[in-house]
Amino acid sequence: MTELPDGDLQLEDGTIIPAAKRQKTEVYSRVVGYLRPVAQWNKGKKAEWKDRVVFRADGARAEANETNNVQTRRQ
Repeated sequence: MTELPDGDLQLEDGTIIPAAKRQKTEVYSRVVGYLRPVAQWNKGKKAEWKDRVVFRADGARAEANETNNVQTRRQ
């Protein structure tokens, strides 16, 4: 995915999603037993979130485009 200068999003297959049709999503993660929106975390915790590495069940490391999907499902 690539964000274009006008705010549109271009997918790997060339599809362009206009900025007007995009919407923010709220991502939650469990911290010490509580589900909290990642957007409300402090800078340090957000940096840890970006550094996380996800592995597939077969032991292989997930590709970058798989990482967000796997993390979202595991919440």
